[in-house]
Amino acid sequence: MSLTFDPDALRALATLLIDSGLTEIELEEGDRRLRLARTLVQAQAPAPIMVQAAPEASMPAMSGAPAASAAASSPDAADPARHPGAVKSPMVGVAYLAPEPGAAPFIAVGQTVSAGQTLLLIEAMKTFNQIKAPRAGTITRILITAGQPVEYDEPLVILE
Repeated sequence: MSLTFDPDALRALATLLIDSGLTEIELEEGDRRLRLARTLVQAQAPAPIMVQAAPEASMPAMSGAPAASAAASSPDAADPARHPGAVKSPMVGVAYLAPEPGAAPFIAVGQTVSAGQTLLLIEAMKTFNQIKAPRAGTITRILITAGQPVEYDEPLVILE
């Protein structure tokens, strides 16, 4: 893919970014790099798209540290990310609770699951990845909704 900064090509990449549920796309060609990133907003309005392009040598180094998790919505609520039974997302993508639209979900609150059982799917780059139970236990909380974009290391399910 040639990195021409054609407005139609940028619009197509921005649409891909939004449709895939990803927050960032980065392309490199020779000494040129193009990075499109968007911020997730709470409202139903489309998220703004930012475009950044610069020669690779002038780009700042990116930190490998994950972003700090948001505080719990109420002081009494425990942070799900710190829960010992949290099953976290191994990737960025869009989460699905059922194998296809209209089908029964893989799991429900109160359900007992066995180690290796499929809990949900995460679609990334048009590939559906099964997220499996790391151990046997009972589903006490489902922290996501069907079709919700998820980030790396985001808690998805609490398994006790």
